[in-house]
Amino acid sequence: MNNYVLLAACILLGVLLRRSGRLPANAAASLNGFVIHISLPALTLTYVHGLKLNANLILPALMAWVMFALGCVFFWLVGRALRFSRATTGGLMLTGGLANTSFIGLPMIETFYGPQFLGLGILIDQLGSYFVLSTLGILVASLYSSGRSVTVKAVVRKIALFAPFQAFVLALLLMPLDYPAWLDELLRRLGATLVPIALVSVGYQLQLSFVQGRALALTVGLLFKLVIAPTLILLLFVRWLAGDGQVLDVTVFEAAMGPMIGASIVAIDHELDPPLVTLMVGLGIPLSFVTLPVWWRLLGTI
Repeated sequence: MNNYVLLAACILLGVLLRRSGRLPANAAASLNGFVIHISLPALTLTYVHGLKLNANLILPALMAWVMFALGCVFFWLVGRALRFSRATTGGLMLTGGLANTSFIGLPMIETFYGPQFLGLGILIDQLGSYFVLSTLGILVASLYSSGRSVTVKAVVRKIALFAPFQAFVLALLLMPLDYPAWLDELLRRLGATLVPIALVSVGYQLQLSFVQGRALALTVGLLFKLVIAPTLILLLFVRWLAGDGQVLDVTVFEAAMGPMIGASIVAIDHELDPPLVTLMVGLGIPLSFVTLPVWWRLLGTI
């Protein structure tokens, strides 16, 4: 419940700040820059460093990679069929293909499956969602942010210089070492700024008038993210994870989360239809609060 309150409060504060005119017009870009260069790296350095890797958990971690690949194929086909712009297609690939497996995912796992599965959720989030965002996500954003061709060298350079990716590599290298208490506390506090700042940014840019002309793209994006994607993950993973019933349930449950906030920030930063991206997050996350209990009940019957 606290997370629901925080979600609603931050989005509302963003809307109120925009209407008040107290912040400059480019305030959202500054907020997004802080998230990408400070909040996301701090969160990655905190949780990846503390991961306990287990060979049995490789498949759940691959869920985000598989779902993103499915999303790219789906939105490429739909984008061509419905003649979406490149920016719209790219924005849907990022927000429709990546789930909010941390801020929404972890509390939901604890609520529906218990705290003993939080480790699995963190693994899916850090080795899955955020690692995908830091690599393939940047690749897609680079390819769709402009109509002109993008060189392999330029894309590799962009991935290498993406602050969360650098933090991910550094966290892996530092795994054998223990953080000093002061550093651990600092990283946790900086990482905790991701959700409120990102959601204020979403609220600042969210305008329901943006739905006009984007209703079809929004409907397709949310339908894939909340219904089609988790269904495909269930069908693909049931064969390999059938012996681990609740591991399968949590994996599919994570796939059913609303759009990833970090992915929306990257999409907006690359000008991939920002109005649509903010609608995907601003409406998709609250809508997921309705669809997630349905998925939990459905998975419990399988």
